[in-house]
Amino acid sequence: MSGNQNYINHVALVLDASSSMSHLRNKVVEVADQQIAYLARRSRELDQETRVTVYVFADKVECVIYDKDVLRMPSLKELYRVGGMTALLAAALKSQRELAQTAQLYGDHSFLTFVLTDGQENASHRCPDAPFKKPRALTAAVAEMIEKQDDNWTLAVLVPDQMGKREAVNCGFPKDNVAIWDATSTRGLEEAGQVIQQATEKFMVGRTKGIRGSRAVFSTGTEAVNKAAIEAAGLTPLDPAGYQLIPVVRDVAIRDWVVESGHTYRTGGAFYQLSKVEKIQARKRIAVLEKKTDRVYTGPEARALLGLPDEEVRVKPDHNAEFTIFVQSTSVNRKLVPNTRLLLMH
Repeated sequence: MSGNQNYINHVALVLDASSSMSHLRNKVVEVADQQIAYLARRSRELDQETRVTVYVFADKVECVIYDKDVLRMPSLKELYRVGGMTALLAAALKSQRELAQTAQLYGDHSFLTFVLTDGQENASHRCPDAPFKKPRALTAAVAEMIEKQDDNWTLAVLVPDQMGKREAVNCGFPKDNVAIWDATSTRGLEEAGQVIQQATEKFMVGRTKGIRGSRAVFSTGTEAVNKAAIEAAGLTPLDPAGYQLIPVVRDVAIRDWVVESGHTYRTGGAFYQLSKVEKIQARKRIAVLEKKTDRVYTGPEARALLGLPDEEVRVKPDHNAEFTIFVQSTSVNRKLVPNTRLLLMH
């Protein structure tokens, strides 16, 4: 892609408007309007064009705004009406099918859709927008559609409980593109709005690093790292002469272990292996080690790869078969964990 092509984001909100959402109606409008204001601000700051589509669904699925410039978006106040059942699968199918007809000429286009629902699918089989009448066929159609989407498509869903999460995963949604929200209160909806905003931030910052889509949009863990993601982020491995991996065999402070291993301790030059949930500050460097080859990747792209925003964030060391994450230590007495490794930069 030539460097002067512009980034164009197509962000869609697919909102449940079934009767059970009526106690949250005003809050849905407020949260959606906030999300649009946030998208407008970040689009300016990151110089990315963002176009917004909004679907509402109950017994049927309706597109109320299509691919409109985020800087010219109206409030959803007049457009979000509630009443009816929950045609969730039909909404997923229709929104993605119609968005796929959007022109993708001249630019680096990327599609990000958030579906928000407070209940289980119960109406798609009767919905005029559904291609099938049997629930099982609808589930299979959604799974097949998600599997066939190109790498610049991200489809995520917020569901009210574990059962909803199981159903979404059964429908083919990647597990890290499914989040649970508290559908019983306005506070829960506010928190859902924050989750969507964080995921969008990660997506837009990732775009600037060449990442076009995500199957772990709600994750700030390490399972999101894989070979394709590393290539997409444009990471190149460090020169093996520039670092060393030292096994850790006992509980010991980081500086003591570096010195004991015959090296000089430089503040910021030693990275510990992530082995428990930790808060990682914005200024901390991250390194990603490919287990098979012991190749190491680092730089701001490595942070983007993990979906880390430029602020303090909690990260979990999910088991990842291919990669290990290392975090820069700026303290001399950080305790190392036995059976991990220490990454020392020369």
